[in-house]
Amino acid sequence: MSSHVLPLRTYYTIFFVLMGLTALTTWVAFFDLGVMNNVVALSIASIKAALVLLYFMHVRFSGRLIWVFAAAGFFWLVIFFVLILTDYATRIPVPGWAG
Repeated sequence: MSSHVLPLRTYYTIFFVLMGLTALTTWVAFFDLGVMNNVVALSIASIKAALVLLYFMHVRFSGRLIWVFAAAGFFWLVIFFVLILTDYATRIPVPGWAG
Protein backbone atom coordinates (compact mmCIF):
# COMPACT_ATOMS: atom_id res chain seq x y z
CA MET A 1 0.00 0.00 0.00
CA SER A 2 1.48 3.30 -1.05
CA SER A 3 0.75 6.36 1.00
CA HIS A 4 0.64 9.89 -0.27
CA VAL A 5 3.31 12.10 1.27
CA LEU A 6 2.63 15.81 1.33
CA PRO A 7 5.38 18.41 1.48
CA LEU A 8 5.97 20.02 4.85
CA ARG A 9 4.90 23.37 3.41
CA THR A 10 1.35 22.02 3.07
CA TYR A 11 1.26 20.91 6.70
CA TYR A 12 2.59 24.24 7.89
CA THR A 13 0.08 26.12 5.74
CA ILE A 14 -2.84 24.10 7.10
CA PHE A 15 -1.51 24.55 10.64
CA PHE A 16 -1.36 28.34 10.29
CA VAL A 17 -4.81 28.41 8.69
CA LEU A 18 -6.11 26.44 11.70
CA MET A 19 -4.41 28.88 14.08
CA GLY A 20 -5.94 31.80 12.16
CA LEU A 21 -9.39 30.23 12.37
CA THR A 22 -8.91 29.69 16.09
CA ALA A 23 -8.00 33.36 16.49
CA LEU A 24 -11.05 34.27 14.40
CA THR A 25 -13.25 32.17 16.68
CA THR A 26 -11.86 33.98 19.73
CA TRP A 27 -12.26 37.39 18.09
CA VAL A 28 -15.86 36.72 17.02
CA ALA A 29 -16.73 35.52 20.54
CA PHE A 30 -16.35 39.07 21.84
CA PHE A 31 -19.17 40.36 19.60
CA ASP A 32 -22.86 39.94 20.29
CA LEU A 33 -24.31 38.52 17.09
CA GLY A 34 -27.59 37.45 18.64
CA VAL A 35 -28.82 34.14 17.33
CA MET A 36 -25.94 34.02 14.85
CA ASN A 37 -23.31 33.39 17.57
CA ASN A 38 -23.76 29.63 17.43
CA VAL A 39 -24.03 29.59 13.63
CA VAL A 40 -20.74 31.45 13.19
CA ALA A 41 -18.92 29.40 15.83
CA LEU A 42 -20.12 26.09 14.39
CA SER A 43 -19.29 27.20 10.85
CA ILE A 44 -15.71 28.00 11.80
CA ALA A 45 -15.45 24.74 13.75
CA SER A 46 -16.76 22.79 10.76
CA ILE A 47 -14.15 24.33 8.48
CA LYS A 48 -11.41 23.45 10.97
CA ALA A 49 -12.69 19.88 11.30
CA ALA A 50 -12.79 19.50 7.52
CA LEU A 51 -9.18 20.71 7.19
CA VAL A 52 -7.99 18.29 9.86
CA LEU A 53 -9.93 15.44 8.28
CA LEU A 54 -8.73 16.13 4.76
CA TYR A 55 -5.07 16.89 5.35
CA PHE A 56 -3.89 15.60 8.72
CA MET A 57 -5.92 12.39 8.48
CA HIS A 58 -5.02 12.02 4.76
CA VAL A 59 -8.60 11.47 3.63
CA ARG A 60 -8.16 13.80 0.67
CA PHE A 61 -5.82 11.41 -1.11
CA SER A 62 -7.44 8.17 0.06
CA GLY A 63 -9.66 5.74 -1.79
CA ARG A 64 -13.42 5.84 -2.01
CA LEU A 65 -13.91 3.41 0.87
CA ILE A 66 -12.16 5.81 3.27
CA TRP A 67 -14.41 8.60 2.01
CA VAL A 68 -17.45 6.43 2.67
CA PHE A 69 -16.39 5.74 6.24
CA ALA A 70 -15.55 9.41 6.86
CA ALA A 71 -18.98 10.41 5.56
CA ALA A 72 -20.60 7.71 7.69
CA GLY A 73 -18.91 9.18 10.76
CA PHE A 74 -20.37 12.59 10.01
CA PHE A 75 -23.75 11.01 9.33
CA TRP A 76 -23.72 9.38 12.78
CA LEU A 77 -22.69 12.70 14.33
CA VAL A 78 -25.70 14.37 12.73
CA ILE A 79 -27.96 11.59 14.03
CA PHE A 80 -26.61 12.06 17.55
CA PHE A 81 -27.11 15.83 17.40
CA VAL A 82 -30.69 15.36 16.20
CA LEU A 83 -31.41 12.93 19.02
CA ILE A 84 -29.86 15.21 21.65
CA LEU A 85 -31.73 18.27 20.37
CA THR A 86 -34.98 16.30 20.21
CA ASP A 87 -34.53 15.28 23.83
CA TYR A 88 -33.72 18.84 24.86
CA ALA A 89 -36.67 20.33 22.93
CA THR A 90 -39.23 17.97 24.46
CA ARG A 91 -38.32 18.45 28.11
CA ILE A 92 -41.05 19.63 30.41
CA PRO A 93 -40.07 22.37 32.85
CA VAL A 94 -40.33 21.27 36.46
CA PRO A 95 -41.75 23.88 38.88
CA GLY A 96 -39.15 24.97 41.40
CA TRP A 97 -36.20 23.86 39.25
CA ALA A 98 -35.73 27.13 37.41
CA GLY A 99 -32.10 27.81 36.75
